[in-house]
Amino acid sequence: MKRIKTPKAEPLDYLRRWWMRSFLGLFFVLLYAPIVTLVIFSFNDSKRNIVWRGFTTKYYLKAMENDSLISAFVNSLTIAVVSMIISVVLGVAAAVLLWRFRFSLRCVADGLLSMPIVIPEICMGVAMLVFFNQWWPRDLAWPLSLGNIMIAHITFTFPFVAVIVRGRLASVNRELEKAAMDLGATEWQAMRDVLLPQIRPSVIAGALIAFTLSLDDFVITYFTAGPNSITLPVKINSMVRFSVTPEVNAASTVLIVITIAAAILAMRFQNIKKE
Repeated sequence: MKRIKTPKAEPLDYLRRWWMRSFLGLFFVLLYAPIVTLVIFSFNDSKRNIVWRGFTTKYYLKAMENDSLISAFVNSLTIAVVSMIISVVLGVAAAVLLWRFRFSLRCVADGLLSMPIVIPEICMGVAMLVFFNQWWPRDLAWPLSLGNIMIAHITFTFPFVAVIVRGRLASVNRELEKAAMDLGATEWQAMRDVLLPQIRPSVIAGALIAFTLSLDDFVITYFTAGPNSITLPVKINSMVRFSVTPEVNAASTVLIVITIAAAILAMRFQNIKKE
């Protein structure tokens, strides 16, 4: 008796089944309903955040007129930009070093590079607090007063850059660099003209990820921030302690928009394939 083969279901075929649609719908509701609620109530015309009284944008204007909030936002942007730049330099250098060279204890170096990614942020925050209390000078002028937070952010963001760049390097043909040097290019010229153009999407993606992680970080920043170096997440946390007002929602919404924009750009650059 001839056996009849049933056609293999394609991944998209499962979306036509009600249980899969229900599961995905529940998943997206649980994931995004709190964020959507936050954004909606940032336009609420009421001092009490639990009752909808109408649409208004005045709380965005109040947030822009809040000097301490703007100062915290400037601090966050400064820290994020500086941390991003230094993290890219360190991350790319570490990724190329581990990809190009073979040396003893290479596996150990690779594991140590990933440690800041897997260590709980609360432990990193406490460790940074102890370190800076012992070694970092106090009462420095801005932006040097943000130096301790910058160092802490660089410590846990540059490994993310290294991991992203290494993923791109796995598909790079090493023979292209050797061919360039055989044609007279120096090692630096080969890296600049051959290697860097191939890993540029991952470098940009890593930079945006580092920027996002630094801009949004609260735990490590909370332990390393001083009285004159408050960032936006720490400021929002202090505002929430009094009450969750539409002004807090407005500041949080701005932070979410910046984060989402940076994440979308990072994913776009990371998915760019070699021509």
